[in-house]
Amino acid sequence: MEIVEDLLGWQNRYKGYLKDGGVQQDDIGKDYVFIENKTAPFTPARRALPMLNLALISSAGAYIDGTEPFNLESKGGDVTFREIPIEVEAEDLKYSARGYDPTAVQQDRNAQIPIERLLEYEANSVIGQLNHVWWSFNGFIPDAARVVETLAPKIVERVKRYEVQAALLIPASRLCHQSIALVARALEAENIPTMMIGIDRAILESVKPPRAGLYAGEFGCVAGKPNWKEYQLRVLDEALRLIEPIDQPSIRRLVVNLESEVEKDRGEK
Repeated sequence: MEIVEDLLGWQNRYKGYLKDGGVQQDDIGKDYVFIENKTAPFTPARRALPMLNLALISSAGAYIDGTEPFNLESKGGDVTFREIPIEVEAEDLKYSARGYDPTAVQQDRNAQIPIERLLEYEANSVIGQLNHVWWSFNGFIPDAARVVETLAPKIVERVKRYEVQAALLIPASRLCHQSIALVARALEAENIPTMMIGIDRAILESVKPPRAGLYAGEFGCVAGKPNWKEYQLRVLDEALRLIEPIDQPSIRRLVVNLESEVEKDRGEK
């Protein structure tokens, strides 16, 4: 199955979008042409969650301090990625943020890149293990063809080399939802089950990632509100536990907001 069902048709629409003005700094505007897919590749989970080697893929533009940042000036988007060991501490990360406010992730990495939360799940045998490296790219990539032709295949190659058995993908911005969904489709086409956490239903329904957990979150902290551990754990728990039972491409609504607001009202945050 194709990652984009009519890539040539989309490229023609994208050319029209560029002629009409295109991207203005980090704003794609209301006329941006999102990918439209009718179906999605799908790979059933063949192992239970406590037996999985889980990969984390983020589009928040994180990179290790002292290394090359992502190129925020590229009109079509930077399609490079970084492979980061899980041992790298939060204070050693910088963010090439485009299309979202990095305040939350700078305050608490787990709001976008939930390394500590996933390591807790590993310690408690909720997941088999968190893969020893995670993958980072800047998801503000207006030229989706570059994701399909360059970025996604290279990430898939690396993920397969680590013998990953499932992948959790987390976007940071509105446009990131498209980029992350395309990477998820590429992974599932190579028989790697995925789960994408998302907050923009319209883009999810248009691009069609194989599996998505949807809730009313905020750009820049899609993995949960900063410095609110219980909220972050609830987002992850609901999303991850859907990997195995989902038996066809689906967008499932998470109830994290309702339960977390009840906790907040009770003073349990």
